[in-house]
Amino acid sequence: QVLLVESGGGLVQAGGSLRLSCAASRPAVSSYAMGWFRQAPGKERELVAAIAWNGGRINYNDSVKGRFTISRDNGKYTMSLQMDRLKPEDTALYFCAASKVWGFPLAPREYEYWGQGTQVTVSS
Repeated sequence: QVLLVESGGGLVQAGGSLRLSCAASRPAVSSYAMGWFRQAPGKERELVAAIAWNGGRINYNDSVKGRFTISRDNGKYTMSLQMDRLKPEDTALYFCAASKVWGFPLAPREYEYWGQGTQVTVSS
């Protein structure tokens, strides 16, 4: 079992920045793909960004390309999401997730481990 804990959410004005962090409880996560997902009220959970176990592949939702940057530090079992030029439509509950699926999983159903989520609210 891998426990994931997110931090860094909050309230920010449009155009501002936030940095989300995810801390894992076990070093095994260093061999897993990881990702950030978000879910707004009344909407399905969607991928924000995913990163392969070694950081060698990264995928971004088109809506955040050029504004968000995902990274990981396997030595510290952490993952981060730098969010710049935030928009009101980025408002959602953001989740950290990890997957043992071989390859480069992008769908929520392919991720076995989830954090509790951290709220990001962007005011206009």
